[in-house]
Amino acid sequence: MRAFQVVSHDEGPKLVDIPTPTPGAGQIRVKIHACALNFGDLLMIKGTYQDTPPPPFTLGMEVAGIVDAIGPDTTGPEIGTRVLVFGGSGGLADYGVYEAASAVPIPKNMPFEEAAAFPVAYGTSHVALDYRARLQPGENLLVLGAAGGVGLTAVELGKLMGANVIACARGADKLRVAQSCGADHLIDATSADIRAEVKALGGADVVYDPVGGEQFKAAFRACRPEARLLPIGFASGDIPQIPANHLLVKNLTVMGLYWGGYLRFKPEVITNSMSTLFGWYDAGKLTPHVSHTLPLGEAAQAYELLRSRKSTGKVVVSIN
Repeated sequence: MRAFQVVSHDEGPKLVDIPTPTPGAGQIRVKIHACALNFGDLLMIKGTYQDTPPPPFTLGMEVAGIVDAIGPDTTGPEIGTRVLVFGGSGGLADYGVYEAASAVPIPKNMPFEEAAAFPVAYGTSHVALDYRARLQPGENLLVLGAAGGVGLTAVELGKLMGANVIACARGADKLRVAQSCGADHLIDATSADIRAEVKALGGADVVYDPVGGEQFKAAFRACRPEARLLPIGFASGDIPQIPANHLLVKNLTVMGLYWGGYLRFKPEVITNSMSTLFGWYDAGKLTPHVSHTLPLGEAAQAYELLRSRKSTGKVVVSIN
């Protein structure tokens, strides 16, 4: 079968032919139809992501497809079931083997491309805003990187949860996308004084930050007393240092969020969140935004869209 693999961290990933895997006990094999790309994949290519497998490995964290084989002594989705899986890797291939317990049946009306784009982006934002920050109706939610894969879902979910959403993104085109997903106020990160504009809107109660760097520093200084800050990632490449004395003066709380970590130590957080999110999807309250869909043979070009920040929402690779 085909697989887009990192053979060595010293060279770029490439499409290779490898044997089709066979599921073991407790596992299923999925014929993959779509795989969504993530910023973490770019870190895996360099070997700097916290959960990077040893090379060679197949890229692709989140997939959607059809169960086509079941391992021995396995209780789980039956053959023919449409599922999504967050596997951490292995998704950019014709087939993938995963633990049966990690597969979630997808709604009948959900296309594979939307299903693949769903778990990390929506799951991260929902767990961050609901479970961690306890976002309340009427609060000011500042979303940095508001047109990106997770940022756009934070805008959409924040609005659905009743917040006043302030979207910060680079350029008018990306801000229009954020506005279409419910943003109440728009800040252009390329030219605006983020701190001044947020303070003029009353300050931030919750900051959702997948960017880091100077934008985090500006948002930090625009927080209201008792604000909650959520570092989600560091797309800028700059991990900010937090002055603890400022936390004290304003009674601020900084709470990290690594969505995938809950799969290991508190999986019910993920299960409950996905149940809520699928309910909202079925009710027509969520509209996954996929800006680009490319075939497996163009996976390198798909990652370049992500790396160069030319995409909005999610980039998906279509397979089979």
